[in-house]
Amino acid sequence: MSFRALCRVLLIGACLAVPGGVIGASATLAQTAAPEAAVAVLDGFRSAKFGADEDAVRAAIKADFGLEGDAVQVGLNTVERTRVMTISVPDILPDGGIAQVSYIFGYKSKTLIQVGLLWAPATDPAITDATLYANGDVLRAFFAGAGYKPETISRDVVLENGILLFRGSDASGHTAILLLQGRFEEKDGQRTLFPASLTLLYAVSPDSPDILTLKTGDF
Repeated sequence: MSFRALCRVLLIGACLAVPGGVIGASATLAQTAAPEAAVAVLDGFRSAKFGADEDAVRAAIKADFGLEGDAVQVGLNTVERTRVMTISVPDILPDGGIAQVSYIFGYKSKTLIQVGLLWAPATDPAITDATLYANGDVLRAFFAGAGYKPETISRDVVLENGILLFRGSDASGHTAILLLQGRFEEKDGQRTLFPASLTLLYAVSPDSPDILTLKTGDF
C-alpha cells in the first residue's frame, strides 16, 4: 500500500471514530511502574530499525531471515520516489502462509520509513479467507495488549472495501495499522466481508511521510 493510500485509511479511521511478540516486530514492550502495564515502542521490524540505510536493512534481512542476493528484490515507487526492498517469508505467523515484506526508504532521507507485511493469495496461493481472518484475529489481539497510546487507537472500523482492524501510535507517533481488505456481499441477511488481503504497516510518520509531494503552484 502506498503512503497516499495509507493516509486515506488513517483519515477515514479518524473520522469514523514481534522475536518479541507474535511476529517478532520491534514493537517492544517496556514495563511501566505498574508491572502489568505495557508501553509500545515501535522502532522498526525485527532487526530493521527506522532510520537505517539500505545496507543496514540488507544486513537485518540476512540476520532475521537468512535471505540475501536475488532473494531481496529492489524497486522504485515512481510516483512517491521511494525505494522498496521486498522479500517473501513463510510462516512469520505460525501457519499463516507466505508473507511479502516490504521495506520502504524515504525520498529525501534515503532511510527506512515504513515496513509493510502483506498476506494474500498473490503472496501464497494456499492462503484462504479463513487464513486471512485467523491472521487478522491473532494480530489484532496482540496489538490490543501491546500498550499503544489509548487516544490513538481505532479498532474494527468498517471501511468501503474492508475493515481497519487496528490502528495505534506509540509516544513517538510511530504507527501500526492492520487492515483487512476485500469485498462486502449480502449473505444470510448480513453484510459479510470476503477478504482478499491482510496488510500490516509500521510507519514512522503516516500523516507527513517522506515522499515526493507536489504543491499547488509548482506547475
